[in-house]
Amino acid sequence: MGTIKRQDVELLAPAGDWDCMRAAVANGADAVFFGVEKFNARARANNFLTDELPEVMAFLHSYGVKGFLTFNILVFENELEEAKRLIEACVDAGVDAVIVQDLGLVKLIRELSPDFPIHGSTQMTITSPEAVEFTKPFDIERVVLGRENNLKQIKTIGEQAKLPMEVFVHGALCVSYSGQCLTSEMWGGRSANRGECAQACRLPYDLMVDGEQKLMGDITYLLSPKDLAAVELVPELIEAGVMSFKIEGRLKSPEYVANVVSKYRTAIDKYFDGDRSAPSKEDMRELQQSFSRGFTHGFLGGTNNKQLVEGTFPKSRGVYLGRVEKILRDAIICRVEAPIKRGDGIVFDAGDPTKKEEGGRIYDLRRQGTKLEGEAQEGTILELVPGRNDVDLRRVHVGDRIWKTNDPALDRRLRATFETEKPYRVFPLSVKVRGSLGQPLHTWWTDVQKGTTVEVFSELELELAQKRPMDQALLEEQLGRLGGTVYQLESLDAELYGDLILPMRELNRMRRVAVEQLAGERPKPPVYVKREVSVYADVRTGAAADSALQQPAAAMDSPLAQPRKADRAEGATAGAKLTVLCRSLQQLEAAVRSEEVGMVYADFEFIKQFPAAMALARSAGKPIALATPRIHMPGENGYHANILKLQPDAVLIRNTGALYYYLRAHAAKPNEPFPQLIGDFSLNIANHKAADLFVDAGCNLITPSYDLNVQQMFDLLRNSDTSKMEVVIHQHLPMFHTEHCVYCTFLSEGTDFTNCGRPCEDRRVSLQDRIGMSHPVRVDEGCRNTVYNAIEQSGAEYVRQFADLGVASFRIEFLEETAEKVDEVIELYSNALAGRITGTQVWRSLKAINQLGVTRGQLVK
Repeated sequence: MGTIKRQDVELLAPAGDWDCMRAAVANGADAVFFGVEKFNARARANNFLTDELPEVMAFLHSYGVKGFLTFNILVFENELEEAKRLIEACVDAGVDAVIVQDLGLVKLIRELSPDFPIHGSTQMTITSPEAVEFTKPFDIERVVLGRENNLKQIKTIGEQAKLPMEVFVHGALCVSYSGQCLTSEMWGGRSANRGECAQACRLPYDLMVDGEQKLMGDITYLLSPKDLAAVELVPELIEAGVMSFKIEGRLKSPEYVANVVSKYRTAIDKYFDGDRSAPSKEDMRELQQSFSRGFTHGFLGGTNNKQLVEGTFPKSRGVYLGRVEKILRDAIICRVEAPIKRGDGIVFDAGDPTKKEEGGRIYDLRRQGTKLEGEAQEGTILELVPGRNDVDLRRVHVGDRIWKTNDPALDRRLRATFETEKPYRVFPLSVKVRGSLGQPLHTWWTDVQKGTTVEVFSELELELAQKRPMDQALLEEQLGRLGGTVYQLESLDAELYGDLILPMRELNRMRRVAVEQLAGERPKPPVYVKREVSVYADVRTGAAADSALQQPAAAMDSPLAQPRKADRAEGATAGAKLTVLCRSLQQLEAAVRSEEVGMVYADFEFIKQFPAAMALARSAGKPIALATPRIHMPGENGYHANILKLQPDAVLIRNTGALYYYLRAHAAKPNEPFPQLIGDFSLNIANHKAADLFVDAGCNLITPSYDLNVQQMFDLLRNSDTSKMEVVIHQHLPMFHTEHCVYCTFLSEGTDFTNCGRPCEDRRVSLQDRIGMSHPVRVDEGCRNTVYNAIEQSGAEYVRQFADLGVASFRIEFLEETAEKVDEVIELYSNALAGRITGTQVWRSLKAINQLGVTRGQLVK
């Protein structure tokens, strides 16, 4: 890698509204990311309006700041037209890039415009060089890496994949891999893949070990990570090849944006000035003051489960002040560990954030009974006097932790940076002046940063100076009067032939004209190619789906609105087969015995059990697929090489990095037998364009996303080649998929897989929620955890309609079921497929949740 220059590194700030955007620009952001009212992963932010896009981009470009639109959610079939209109609005407004999760949307954008810039969102779960390579045919110009990548992996990805990398450096951490969290929608009807995260990870849970509750004292927030703060790692991140430093926070205040952006701006500039010193204690305190659940380097320094999750509180606390040492009639005594002054906000933390906490403003500070003015410094023993209406001191205890939650003086200082009439930043101007007697004065004005030049001539001719002729100093003074504009004079090159003069008012007019013309060039948007395309022109369907497409529109629009004819029990579903995914050898033994099962999947925690699974399937004459882990990190291809050595009939592929690995392995030996490639739900296929993209890439079969409700599934199937689809009709939904290991954090003294003692090999952990449901936690070969929903769910009611649309493969997934339960479930679904019983009888018999994917959809009564 060559020498990294300051201009190669971008500071990228969030903006949920105009004030946040101004705060970002005023405090040194190079780029801003923001959403509009639709299609973005912060549906609860204020967001901008699509109609405001030209105004937003003109504002940003006038300050030389780039604007990226977040379009980082899955797009359903019936939303593709609207998605197209939004992309067209972005192209017209000169948006600098769109941040995208859905690969179907990527395909649509490339049909619309070959050169409109696309950034691969962190929701794409890009964590390996192979995952980056998979994006390259679509000319994605930048990838946002998963927050779980460490510095060493980031460097490896950059060196191997050679695509600019954006990395989160500050803000809230998701405990789940982005794009792999279904909890929010399953439990709250608000999908994280649809921008409506309900933060189920911030809720309290009880730890159940082998069915018994483990007492944990005040540790109940088992999935709530601390916040990321990597400002101390800026030098290491730059040297690892990170080109964009991304700050999380489109739901945060403008003061937060101003604070965090200014701190990272300073850290990046310091590095390029040759100063590698750490941020000051005061800087770190100010960062904590804006928002902090406690700071961590996240996964950047490697996995340390103990540091990542403390477990005692789920929300921002601010700056730690100390503990209550004594309670007086109107005050408490504390040795303060941070500066404090009158008016600051505090809260008393008794260790149970579910109960009302006492908190308010400090009215007075005393030292040994004497009132203090000004700010008291850390280490001082103080009497803190809260307002009587704010705090009931009878509910405060000796030993309670005290947090400084708010600092009005800091907020005022931060607001002053963007609540100002002055320009937020100024740019260098270089001016060239040429003049001869009797001719107009000729000037060239260059906006150095933007590279544009304008020519301005005087309206009057130059005259001979009687007293003080114009010289370099006079011209610098007059032409450099640029206060209130976005410019400052950097250099002036003057060549005047003779003692010449122009009236001052004429020089002033020329300056005004030049500045107006240059400033008018700044906001001009970049121009991209834009084509006319029809969203559904590329729809391909199988024969059964073709006949379904001929149905009247009313029937198409509401497949379940009619009486339950589709759930009739008569008549077998021709050609449909069951496949069964097993997570233990006992389940697999039962599944391979069944004549009703077409293929079995082995999805085991430990790869060492795969040979036994292969032997079982081979002896029973059943085709078998081996499942990959959900995540693909640098250096993990050995896992996939082992799968290929075992020569399964198929591989269940769960991420684009693994898919790229298998496609490359097949291309290297095209004439040798190779397993079928089956794309799983975690590829997030939610529309026909994504379905086509993965089939064209080389998948023999694909599984629709679990984010689809039943109507959305019908929409997808009607517009896709259903002969390439496998639909999951029975499963425990995987809620979170996370690098954070609950087993290591709470059942061992260790910090990661090297020293945890592997409690996962002989213990079974589940998380019990507030209503008493226990959600199993399983571990994979890479020590990643998946939290599964406690109750299985069934899509049995819709099997016949899916089959009518040409779906021929239906998957049942098991988790912790016994062999007997496996037999029972397979028999029920076989009977439903054969038309001997209804789907309703299936789910009622199993006491399963009657729904497909994460939500049932409005049509189901």
